[in-house]
Amino acid sequence: MSLLFDSADRSQTARAYEDLVTGVTSWSLWGMLGWHDIRKRYRRSVLGPFWLTLSMAVLVASLGLIYGSLFRFELHNYLPFLALGLAIWSFIAAVLNEGGQSFLEFESLIKHVRMPLSVHVLRIVWRNLIILAHNAVIFAVMALWLGLWPGAAGLLVLPGLALLVTNAVWVALLLGIACARFRDVQPIAASVVQLLFFVTPVMWKPELMAERQWLILLNPIHYLIEVVRAPLLGETLPLSDWGVAVLITIAGWSLTFATYVRFRKRIAYWL
Repeated sequence: MSLLFDSADRSQTARAYEDLVTGVTSWSLWGMLGWHDIRKRYRRSVLGPFWLTLSMAVLVASLGLIYGSLFRFELHNYLPFLALGLAIWSFIAAVLNEGGQSFLEFESLIKHVRMPLSVHVLRIVWRNLIILAHNAVIFAVMALWLGLWPGAAGLLVLPGLALLVTNAVWVALLLGIACARFRDVQPIAASVVQLLFFVTPVMWKPELMAERQWLILLNPIHYLIEVVRAPLLGETLPLSDWGVAVLITIAGWSLTFATYVRFRKRIAYWL
């Protein structure tokens, strides 16, 4: 009897793994669907998704002048810090808010079209990554204007971005499963996102916490922002911070994969 159960467990594990692998390799599918979402959202718009870039630029300029004066930061250092922080945070917040809709949003598609469930999660992450790329234009323009050049350290943004996206996928997948089963998770997640914005060093710098730095060290989002922001600012991030970001990725995917193995086959019935 135990052998039968072990075989069944391995079968579900293999199916979940195959779903994820097939979903990732179907990049043309979720890539096309993500672009479709962006075009649909900004249909008949002159600037398209660059409206987000424009609004983000206004936000960076306004908050930069206000908080730069309040915190007595030098604007040529603070504005790039703020622009990157807000762009990366917008991506994280969108994944947290929309991740819960990964399966609910595409209920009809899931019930009528046979495709890996992970495709719907990757679709959401991809469309928000496109928006992140649009918002990154603000930093690029600002860097040219201020003569900011990160040097060789800037190349570390590539593994940093890979860590950010990899974590975004497991977060969206886990929230998608939770919200498919319990609809109350979505408003809870929205409230948590609002709280996280104020306790995460997006508009303020970590050194302002002084003796309470441990509060920042307990915030996992801080590490995921810094592995992207620090290299672009030409700053050297401690290896310990990279290590924590990697551990967050491993722990998050371990939990999510175990959850996906157990509940993947029930998702369609919960919708």
